[in-house]
Amino acid sequence: MTGARQNILPLVRSQFRSALPDRLGIAVSGGGDSMALLHLLHDCFAGGEVVLFAATVDHGLRPEAAAEAEAAGAAAARLGISHEVLRWEDGPQNGNLQNQAREARYDLLTGWARRHGIPVLALGHTADDQAETVLMRMARASGVTGLSGMAERRTHNGVTLLRPLLDVTRCELRDYLESCGIAWSEDPSNEDTRFERVRVRRALQELAPLGLTPAVFAKIARNMAKAREALDWYVFLAARDLAHVQAGAVALCQRKFRTLPSEISHRLLVRSIQWISGTAYPPRRVPMEKAVLAARNGGSATLAGCRLVTTSKQIWICREYNSVRGEVSLPGQAWDGRWKVYGGDAKGCEIRALGQKGLQLCPDWRAAGMPGAVLQATPAVWRGGELAAAPAAGFANGWSAETAGTEEEFFASLLSH
Repeated sequence: MTGARQNILPLVRSQFRSALPDRLGIAVSGGGDSMALLHLLHDCFAGGEVVLFAATVDHGLRPEAAAEAEAAGAAAARLGISHEVLRWEDGPQNGNLQNQAREARYDLLTGWARRHGIPVLALGHTADDQAETVLMRMARASGVTGLSGMAERRTHNGVTLLRPLLDVTRCELRDYLESCGIAWSEDPSNEDTRFERVRVRRALQELAPLGLTPAVFAKIARNMAKAREALDWYVFLAARDLAHVQAGAVALCQRKFRTLPSEISHRLLVRSIQWISGTAYPPRRVPMEKAVLAARNGGSATLAGCRLVTTSKQIWICREYNSVRGEVSLPGQAWDGRWKVYGGDAKGCEIRALGQKGLQLCPDWRAAGMPGAVLQATPAVWRGGELAAAPAAGFANGWSAETAGTEEEFFASLLSH
């Protein structure tokens, strides 16, 4: 066993001490980091206790990508690992190319994992990637969550994303590859200074003589992650004391909310919005600060597909009507990704948002104890232009509406990021 391999393997194995999946996916681009990950995981589970699968995303952005994907597949085949190439058929739209490519990559990979019953997907991010992430977020004056960097594990589309190499530098992985005679490809975009991450990578080289090495930035991220965990615990305790879930919305006791430390109240609103909208990333800090101020002062706000409205005693965070007004499904199917409506005569019916028009047709909606803005974004049964039922607004008419997320699941989500 080479020295590099001997040093890295225990770090990789340690990521699986708490739970060992029976099937593990590996994202392989053909670059050095992911090729090292592929071979390290093969070594870790040479006994066959975990079945390994590999996938490569071809974004279709470079002519060399197809050959690199083929090379990654050949490397996996030599190790006896099943491999599949996933293609980004939609391609990029106007806007940030790297962000779009990243989101497409995660969606394609997690979709592949779910199709094959793979619960955990390993990614090849290193201590250098973590350092770059932290430095970019420092430039944006990020708080504790941003400076905690990339999480070692998180869930995306129902699949656990695991990063076993966050404590290993890119240089250490290159030493490992060279000592084992493993070939890899270099992505020319890694030298393209039009991209922020490339510029930050070069800046890190200038900071290293000052002691600000990738390992130091990775350590900062770990320290911030511990602070984030502590804050999340206090957010959870606060939510238990002052929050409840009703009709897919989160309601907070206004009096108790105003007594919370600003960081806890900020985080509670952020996590409520994420839970309701289903987005992986929090809203930007400036609009969130305005929303927190509105919540404390009895105002309202709209952001990230959600509404914040206050009553005399409560603060409600709910879906924004304009974000769901175009959502249409059939009875029994998922609506807005989290509701299911079923029960009555479904012939000629479809599920759409209740809206202001529908709310006016529900004479008893105030008895539900929720603001009209909350109810407008709930699902209703429509037969053409006629309202057949609005279960959340007191007009059930033989129909029921259930959300996918319960109150207990909301509380649990506060500790799961």
